[in-house]
Amino acid sequence: MDSRTGLPVVGMVGGGQLARMTHQAAISLGQSLRVLAADENDSAGLVAGQVEIGHHTDLAALREFAKSVDVVTFDHEHVPGEHLRALVAEGFTVRPGPDALAHAQNKLLMRRRLSSAGYPCPPFAEVSEVDDVLKFGAEHGWPVVLKAATGGYDGRGVWMLDTDAQARSTVPELLAAGTSLLVEERVAMTRELCALVARSPFGQGAAWPVVETVQSDGINTEVLAPAPGLAPDQVDHAQELALRIAEQLDVVGVLAVELFDTDGGLVINELAMRPHNSGHWTMDGSRTSQFEQHVRAVLDYPLGSTDLLAPTVMANVLGAPETPKMGPDERLHHLFARFPDARVHLYGKGERPGRKLGHVNFTGPDLPELRKRATLAAHWLSHAEWPDGFEIHG
Repeated sequence: MDSRTGLPVVGMVGGGQLARMTHQAAISLGQSLRVLAADENDSAGLVAGQVEIGHHTDLAALREFAKSVDVVTFDHEHVPGEHLRALVAEGFTVRPGPDALAHAQNKLLMRRRLSSAGYPCPPFAEVSEVDDVLKFGAEHGWPVVLKAATGGYDGRGVWMLDTDAQARSTVPELLAAGTSLLVEERVAMTRELCALVARSPFGQGAAWPVVETVQSDGINTEVLAPAPGLAPDQVDHAQELALRIAEQLDVVGVLAVELFDTDGGLVINELAMRPHNSGHWTMDGSRTSQFEQHVRAVLDYPLGSTDLLAPTVMANVLGAPETPKMGPDERLHHLFARFPDARVHLYGKGERPGRKLGHVNFTGPDLPELRKRATLAAHWLSHAEWPDGFEIHG
């Protein structure tokens, strides 16, 4: 408890943009989020008032950090499970707990748990040798999806194998490097969706509108909220699915359930137990943002309303192949002159190709027009140029 404010202290492991935006949300609740960052120049380290320097794989650093806060939570899923179990055994409050978080850390564990409980998942198999992939491909057909069971994100740790020859050349090298693997059937989908929910220790749950996520090379580039053309019964099904998973896994905080929309129904892709890129639109388009909701949840406060304020499009600002000569300050100046309604959220990161530097939200009644504006604005912020072919009205 913070003696100055009389309020509990939330500690977030990881100093990235999710911690930065959680800090922003925590301020309005009287909180000054405490952050364990690897470097003081990490995204959250630049803005949070209480930053401790330490690595998420260092149990001693985690233990000292936990002593200074009332509840430990995360801006990523890479803290070793054995470290988290040690903290819990020593009496520290960790949310989500290690048994829940394990299902976001290990895709094979997640697949086994959800499949055994009857949730819609693609066929999969553990891979211990190349023959496991060859047999799977022969049974389910090529192409197949090879995944690292742990550690992958933003398209990393995923390999599309079109033939058995590709499997023979790829799998042995990965196994020799110590990568734990699973193979899945490649799902024939029409689009990708995400059901974002939150759950408190008390058991209260809340669900935001289901969104459509647009991917490029495995990286989320846009989010459309709400997902256009999704029938009410499909929305209810996706939200109920995510809330049931949160309850059965005992998740505390925000849970993102990534989904494939197929002709045969929804299929679960992956889970994330933290604020998620698919929920950045909530900062401007929802009554309660995912970041405030996560703080409320881990403190066991009553959860906030998830009502949609207006249709919203989020576009990620991704680093250009070459850093523009025009600096970010001048880029912002030009952007706001053209789009005064743009809601810009930059993360304070150094620019490099493909890196998530920030995002921009646009709200309003016309989703296709919002998408044009958001895509143009994000491209300008990363490239300092207006791409050809856009017709922007208003």
